[in-house]
Amino acid sequence: MAAPRPCKSREAKTRRGSKQSAPADLRDPKLYINSELSLLSFQRRVLEEAMDESNPLLERVKFLAILGSNLDEFFMVRVAGLTEQVEAGIVEYAPDGMSPSAQLIAIRREVRRIFADAHKHLRVQLLPALAEAGIRIVDYSELTESQRLLATEYFRETVFPVLTPLAFDPGRPFPHISNLSLNLAVFISDAAGARRFARVKVPDSLPQVIPVTRLKSAHQPGSRRVQTYVWLEQIIAANLDALFPGMQILESHAFHVTRDADIDIKELEAEDLLETIEEGVRQRRFGSVIRLMVHHEMPRHILQLLMQNLEINSKQVYRIRGLLGLSRLMSVYQIDRPDLKYKSFVPKLPPELEALPEGEDIFAAIQRNDILLHHPFDSFQPVIDLLEKAARDPLVLAIKIVLYRVGRNSPVVQALLDAIEEGKQVAVLMELKARFDEESNIEWARALERAGVHVVYGLLGLKSHCKVALIVRKEGDRIRRYVHLATGNYNAITAHLYTDIGMFTVDEDIASDVTNLFNYLTGYSLKKDYQKLLVSPVNMRESLEKLIRREMEHQRAGRPARLIFKMNALVDARMIRLLYEASQAGLRIDLLVRGMCCLRPGVPGVSENIQVTSIVGRFLEHSRIYYFRNGGDEQIYLGSADLMPRNLDRRVEALFPVESDRLKTRIKREILDIYLRDNVKARRMLPTGAYVRVRPAKGARAVNAQEELISRTTPGAALKRKPLEPAESELER
Repeated sequence: MAAPRPCKSREAKTRRGSKQSAPADLRDPKLYINSELSLLSFQRRVLEEAMDESNPLLERVKFLAILGSNLDEFFMVRVAGLTEQVEAGIVEYAPDGMSPSAQLIAIRREVRRIFADAHKHLRVQLLPALAEAGIRIVDYSELTESQRLLATEYFRETVFPVLTPLAFDPGRPFPHISNLSLNLAVFISDAAGARRFARVKVPDSLPQVIPVTRLKSAHQPGSRRVQTYVWLEQIIAANLDALFPGMQILESHAFHVTRDADIDIKELEAEDLLETIEEGVRQRRFGSVIRLMVHHEMPRHILQLLMQNLEINSKQVYRIRGLLGLSRLMSVYQIDRPDLKYKSFVPKLPPELEALPEGEDIFAAIQRNDILLHHPFDSFQPVIDLLEKAARDPLVLAIKIVLYRVGRNSPVVQALLDAIEEGKQVAVLMELKARFDEESNIEWARALERAGVHVVYGLLGLKSHCKVALIVRKEGDRIRRYVHLATGNYNAITAHLYTDIGMFTVDEDIASDVTNLFNYLTGYSLKKDYQKLLVSPVNMRESLEKLIRREMEHQRAGRPARLIFKMNALVDARMIRLLYEASQAGLRIDLLVRGMCCLRPGVPGVSENIQVTSIVGRFLEHSRIYYFRNGGDEQIYLGSADLMPRNLDRRVEALFPVESDRLKTRIKREILDIYLRDNVKARRMLPTGAYVRVRPAKGARAVNAQEELISRTTPGAALKRKPLEPAESELER
C-alpha cells in the first residue's frame, strides 16, 4: 500500500530526536489547516469522484450535483458567517492564524478553481459521454424544428401557467429574489421604445431538464436510442414573447442567488421555541445575498443593476462558463437509465436476526446478545421493526427517542403515533434546530403533539444531536429496558445512503445511563457520573482526553498502544494538540476523517506517527468510531460526535461503548481494517494539507472498502466470513 507507516526503529529514532531539539510550540498556527479551506478540499475530493471513470456515468453526474449542493450550503452558512464577522468589524483569528477577511479571499480563489474545473469536466467529458450513451443535452439553438415544436408545446401546456413575470419600474420595487433560485433577467422595449427590466423565476417545482424527442422506448433500461434534452430556462427564454405580449424582447440572461441561511435563534428571548424556529425559517428566505452566479457573457449593465439592487459587491459575483447551479444536475441523474448507475443490492440482516427460532421475536434476540447494525450494508429495517413491535406489544410501557433528522413519510414517526394509539407513554426529544430540516421537524413535532406524544425541544443553547431510543418493557416481575444507540439519524432514507452503525442492547448500566440522559434532556438534571456513556457537554471531552493520555502511558511503558479514530471532521484545536502530544510520545495514530481535518500529519517532531486518510465513495461516510488498544484490553466507542468544538461543548452528544468481544472483533475486522486497507477510494493527507490518492502496491489486491462491504451482503455471506489473515490486517501491523 502507498504511504507505508514508519517502522518501530524510526519511531524510536523520532522519540530520541525530539529530546535533543527544542520542543515544538503546539499552538503554532503553522501546525493547523484552516477549517474552511479543509472543507473545500473535501469538495475537491467529491469533484474527483465525478472525474473518476471507474464510477458509472450517471453516478459521476450525481457527484457533480452533490458538489453543487455542498457549495450552496457552504456559502449559505460558512461564507455567510465570515461575511457577518467582517461587516461587524470582528477580527477573530482561526487557529491557523487567518482572519475572517483573509479566509474570504482564500475561499473565493479556491471556489473559482473548483467551479472552473467542474464545468470544464462537465463540458469536455461528461456531456459527450452522456451523448454517446444516448442522453443528449444540448443548447436550445441546436434543436431541430420538430424538437423546438415539442419544446414550445411543453412550455404552453406546462410551464407558462406556472410563471409569474415581475416588473421593476418606479411604481414597482425590485422583486425579492428567493434563496437558491434560478432567474432570468429580461430587458424589453415597449411600444414607445422605453427599456424595461423584468425578472422571471425558473420554477423549481418542474423538471429542470426537458426531453424534446418523441421516443416510446427512450427510458427503457439498456436503450441505445438517443433522447435529446434541453434545460428548462432555455425553453423559457425562447418563449418570453408569450409572457410579454406586444413587447420586444431585447435580451435575457440567467442568474442564481444564494442567501445567508444560518438562522440566528435568540433562545433566551424566546417564549415559545417552536414559534421562534418557525419564524426563523420564514426569515431565512430574506437573508442577505452572499453569492450571485451569472453566465460569463452577462453584459455589464445588467450585472450592475443586479449588484446594486441585491446590495452586493464584485467579490460576491461568480461568472460561470456553463450551467448555473450544479445541483440541478440531479435532474439528469434521475433519468431512468439503471445501466448507467451503481448496481443495486439488498441490505442483509445480521446473523442474530437472520433466522430467529420459532416463537422468538426481536426482543428475545436482543436479550441473548448485543446486536450491531452497519448501514447500509445491514438493513435499517430491524430498527423500524423494533419500534413497530414495541408500539403493538402489550408488555411495552413506554418509548423514548431523540429525533434529529427523520425526513418525510417517516416510518419511525408512524410507529410512535401507533404507540400512542395503543396506550403507550411516548416521549420525543425533537431537535428543531437541525439545519435545513427545521420545517420537516416542525411538522412532525406538531403531528406528534396533536396525537398526545410528550414532545420537548431540548436544552437551552444546546442542540440535541445524540441518536438514542429507549423502550421500557414489563417482563414478569421485572422491568427491562431495551436500548438502541447509533451514529446516524432515525431516517430510513439516509440509512440507505450513509454509512452508520447502530447497536441494540439490554445492558443495565447503559440502560441506566440512557434513562438519566433522557431525564437530562426532558427535565432538570445536573448528573455528571454516567457509568458507561460519554455525554457532551457533561463528560465527553474530559473522558476522551483521559483515554488518549492513558494510551500515551501504555506507549511509554512498552505495552500495546494505538489510536484509530473514524469521524466526519477533526477541528477542535485542543484535541489536535493532544494528538500531537500523543504522536510525540511515539503513539501510532490512524485518523479516518471524511471531511474537514485541521491537523497536519507527518510533521517532523510533531506528528510523524499520525496518518490521515479520507474516503469518498458511493456512500457518505457518517459513522464515528473511537478505538483504543489500551494495553491489549481494547476499548471501542461509537456515537454521534465528531472532534469539533460544537460537538464537544455545544451539543448533547453520546458515545457508547462496544463491550462484546464478538462485536469488537467485527468492528475491527469488518470495518476499521477494511477501511484502513482501502487503496482505491482512499486519499492520504500530506503535511501540506494536500491529499494524494492511495494506489495498490505492486502485486497487491485492490481494496475498495465500500464495495468490499457490499460484496458481503449476499445471502449467507455472514456465515461464510473468515477473519483476515494477520499479514493482511492493518490492525495487526
